[in-house]
Amino acid sequence: MKYQSRKKALLLLADGTIFHGKSVGNNDGTAFGEVCFNTGMTGYQEIFTDPSYFGQIMVTTNAHIGNYGTVAEEVESDSVKISGLVCRNFSYNYSRPRADKSLESFLEDNKLFAISDVDTRALVSYIRDNGAMNAVISTDVDNIEELKAKLAKVPSMEGLELASSVSTSEPYYYGDENAPMKIAALDIGIKRNILRNLAKRGSYIKVFPYNSSFEEMEAWGADGYFISNGPGDPEPLSDAIQTAKGMIASGKPVFGICLGHQVIALANGVSTYKMHNGHRGINHPILNLLTGKGEITSQNHGFAVNREDTEANENLEITHVHLNDQTVAGIRMKNKDVFSVQYHPEASAGPHDAEYLFDQFFELIEKNSVALA
Repeated sequence: MKYQSRKKALLLLADGTIFHGKSVGNNDGTAFGEVCFNTGMTGYQEIFTDPSYFGQIMVTTNAHIGNYGTVAEEVESDSVKISGLVCRNFSYNYSRPRADKSLESFLEDNKLFAISDVDTRALVSYIRDNGAMNAVISTDVDNIEELKAKLAKVPSMEGLELASSVSTSEPYYYGDENAPMKIAALDIGIKRNILRNLAKRGSYIKVFPYNSSFEEMEAWGADGYFISNGPGDPEPLSDAIQTAKGMIASGKPVFGICLGHQVIALANGVSTYKMHNGHRGINHPILNLLTGKGEITSQNHGFAVNREDTEANENLEITHVHLNDQTVAGIRMKNKDVFSVQYHPEASAGPHDAEYLFDQFFELIEKNSVALA
């Protein structure tokens, strides 16, 4: 086996609990963040590069990570976004013919510290019982007290604005400029596969920074507006919430995913809250209340929309619920062409049950265009 004498490592939780492991490769390192886990059996490269995971230490529940290597185009952003990686068995060798490099090389290129040989079943069970909390992974195993002191200074995810850390700094375009429809997208942590799904349905997209005003976005003359996924607490996103209010008031169709779903709720006066444990995986069951059909979905969120507030809001209707805990998974406005979901219909990686939501968005745009003609 490669790296027979790898360095001892540990994961230290904010409550003082320690799990032991070894460094991936033969590297020294330390990384801080909120610990979370993803139950997906595939898609580790997409997970690691998803901006929604910014500031989090990822625990993978699948026992083997790295066995199919990495492929250059299978990324959701321009770099790794997680703070650190914790896994059970790390595969230094890979057997996928299409892969262009090992996961070890991919992580080294992105300067990501990772540890393996951790009892991830015990760790995930502990997190489920005790809730998401900050943690540190490190090879500095002889200085526990110093690690505890540094960990105590790491801010809680609750109240933390992170969209500014992952959003584009300047507007950019995606897709065919001759496409029949124009979409203005607010980037609060957008995934590339969302842009692919918008573009392949005949749209040209202009992606705007997280703090763009509605007036800036409106000036482009878009046919519809999109609010992306992203990391952190939605409540501090005052600029995005104000921009969402402008989108809603415009009368044009608006579609939000994940953090964008929460921003649309906040723009309607509905509160959000931090979950005991978030939903992260590619097999989450959703019930579409409008059709009565079930969907298997990809999810990644640690905050949720308040159900009581939503039910009490005369302008909103709950369209989807999570079947595991009955949390709000989708809403729409009764008097506007505005809707959003808490999960990822672009599903990279994951099932494609919910791709129809993109089609619904474009159907609303077409209907709106006809009405204005």
